[in-house]
Amino acid sequence: MAQTDKKFFENLTGAGKAIAVLTSGGDAQGMNAAVRAVVRMGIYVGAKVYFVHEGYQGMVDGGDNIKEATWESVSSMLQMGGTVIGSARCKDFRTREGRLKAAHNLVQRGITNLCVIGGDGSLTGANLFREEWSGLLAELVQQGLIDEEASQKYSALHIVGMVGSIDNDFCGTDMTIGTDSALHRIIEVVDAIMTTAQSHQRTFVLEVMGRHCGYLALVSALACGADWVLIPEMPPEDGWEEKMCQKLSAKRAGMKRLNIIIVAEGAIDRNNKAITSEHVKNLVVQRLGFDTRVTILGHVQRGGTPSAFDRILASRMGVEAVLALLETTANTAACVVSLCGNQSVRLPLMECVQMTQEVQKAMDGKRFEEAVRLRGRSFENNLKTYKLLAHRKPESELPHSNFNVAVLNVGAPAAGMNAAVRSAVRVGISEGHKMFAVSDGFEGFYKGQIKEIKWADVGGWTGQGGSLLGTKRTLPAKHIDKIAEQMRKYNINALLVIGGFEAFLGIMELLAARGTYEELCVPMVMVPATVSNNVPGSDLSIGADTALNAITVTCDRIKQSASGTKRRVFIIETMGGYCGYLASVGGLAAGADAAYIFEEPFDIRDLQSNVEHLTEKMKTGIQRGLVLRNENSNENYTTDFIYQLYSEEGRGVFDCRKNVLGHMQQGGAPSPFDRNFGTKIAAKAMQWITKKLNESYRKDEGRVFANTEDSACLLGMRRRAMVFQPVVQLKDETDFVHRIPKEQWWLKLRPLMKILAKYKTSYDISDSGQLEHVVLRRPKESEAMAAI
Repeated sequence: MAQTDKKFFENLTGAGKAIAVLTSGGDAQGMNAAVRAVVRMGIYVGAKVYFVHEGYQGMVDGGDNIKEATWESVSSMLQMGGTVIGSARCKDFRTREGRLKAAHNLVQRGITNLCVIGGDGSLTGANLFREEWSGLLAELVQQGLIDEEASQKYSALHIVGMVGSIDNDFCGTDMTIGTDSALHRIIEVVDAIMTTAQSHQRTFVLEVMGRHCGYLALVSALACGADWVLIPEMPPEDGWEEKMCQKLSAKRAGMKRLNIIIVAEGAIDRNNKAITSEHVKNLVVQRLGFDTRVTILGHVQRGGTPSAFDRILASRMGVEAVLALLETTANTAACVVSLCGNQSVRLPLMECVQMTQEVQKAMDGKRFEEAVRLRGRSFENNLKTYKLLAHRKPESELPHSNFNVAVLNVGAPAAGMNAAVRSAVRVGISEGHKMFAVSDGFEGFYKGQIKEIKWADVGGWTGQGGSLLGTKRTLPAKHIDKIAEQMRKYNINALLVIGGFEAFLGIMELLAARGTYEELCVPMVMVPATVSNNVPGSDLSIGADTALNAITVTCDRIKQSASGTKRRVFIIETMGGYCGYLASVGGLAAGADAAYIFEEPFDIRDLQSNVEHLTEKMKTGIQRGLVLRNENSNENYTTDFIYQLYSEEGRGVFDCRKNVLGHMQQGGAPSPFDRNFGTKIAAKAMQWITKKLNESYRKDEGRVFANTEDSACLLGMRRRAMVFQPVVQLKDETDFVHRIPKEQWWLKLRPLMKILAKYKTSYDISDSGQLEHVVLRRPKESEAMAAI
């Protein structure tokens, strides 16, 4: 974007405006992070911000339910689940009298901007309120409750919605606030249940929330490799009972000691008749005689602390909501701020609500394919991927390609690598290939640690941390001749490399040797997996979300350790090499005051001003400070140096503690996001390999020959889509000395952390602000592959 076109939020002011924020409907983890962001951003731009306690009920009742918020009133709110300002279902607001009272309460305080965090019901109510506003004001003037001047002054009500719902049942947004945290709760339970089920050879039927939407059931089934899943949007074919029982008994016969069946609470059959978890249990007991238990997760899914993803999502949405309110005019339609890929977008509220209601209509009318399509791209992809991986076709139905594909992990371990390997192996087998697993990266490759890997070999891999194949940082250049020899020996026709920056360098070295070794002229694809998130060509890497959660949870604990003590500042060192992703985004999720990174050079004056800022903050009554430092942010300003500087300069005001998080960020079970991302991205990579193998197969010579630039790609997430990019073309985008991409999208999030920590800063908002429309995609044949 040309310099002149850039738009900075410093030019927007909230002076003279009043914004009210409320949470309504069912609570969801992350709502507090959204409230905190709205309050702080609102105050930052000079507006007055009010809390409305107890949702619409508080707006109708008025009085102390509508209170002005201060900067300090939202501190330490970020890590709390639920909603601190309360939420309630409100009958009064459904009546015109109730809305009249609410309008009166708002006008008395000069509030004409509403930020509503809730589900589609809450947002529809807000839109009705906005449409009736001028009529309500006229009625208030008539009744003598307000004067004509007030009715002129406050003539328009502006509304921005954020969707807070654990069900992820709102069309137009990829993820709603609370969904990721609910998945965390479900996966924690499933992982725990798996160990007990394994001990006793049991079958477990798990019921998860989702009365009208199967998202939680579907994604948790994908993330734990469940044997069967039942969701309302796509009821099973008639006769499913028999099929399910056959599958369960086949699994047992294959020496699998446990079965997991996931049921959404709204699951139905093709005749719209409910399928309950109890019914499923009875089926299994009667037909198979398996020891079967039911676990209903219930409100556990709504509880607990929000995940890193939900805190970042809610903080970004909260800031975006305030920007949207500052930019509205009298005739701007009410909008929702939401996420598409990793970009925030604004969408017309009623278009989203209508599409959400269409899903229910389609389900009621038994138009299930349409219901799935209306749910959106992400839901459709999840369903396709689940079907691809969960149900093994019998040998007789599989195509036979005669191609051999090798999978390897390269670089440091990252949580989610195993999910990616499982997915690649199973998709490869479904496409008729013979799959080979290479142990210990390129080192194992040249030593010949290569063996065929079958469907059942990867069972139960999704939830395992680290790398089960084994991984090493060794690069291939010195051993190219031996690698070529192994490729010839095992007749390897394609390579799938899952790893970090070393994997990227490794593929470049293999490409450089193509001229000498014909064996290397095969399709190659790299899938980024590294906690550092420093691979060019992709906004996200497998493993980074798990690391962020580890950082966030630890920072929460560290902050809590200081509660009730004197004022304290913590200096925390994160991993990442030269890449500041973990420090910056972790800082946003944990509510840090500063994050020192290599990409944004800092000097002693910056350190000094940060200490002064913290000193001021401590004087206003805030007890704790949090400062993150990326491990390689500066060779001289080390973590020890910063700790000593803060200790000395803060003497008498606060004391200091330091923590190096270390390898804790790399271990642990993968988060639901990483399991899912790994599963979907590897499936897409495998389908690309099949396409390339078919294109590059020379029938007359009976071999594969792929030597073009686009036969060696990196599959990455770019803004809103997954894209294959030739590795050669990514060369120019890379800083090889510091092993980072030259341009990194998350640097745009850094001002958010500074704003929410009360620093004056510049914030480029050129990307936001365009109201987009919700489009319903019509399926095309070619999209079956593109959709994953």
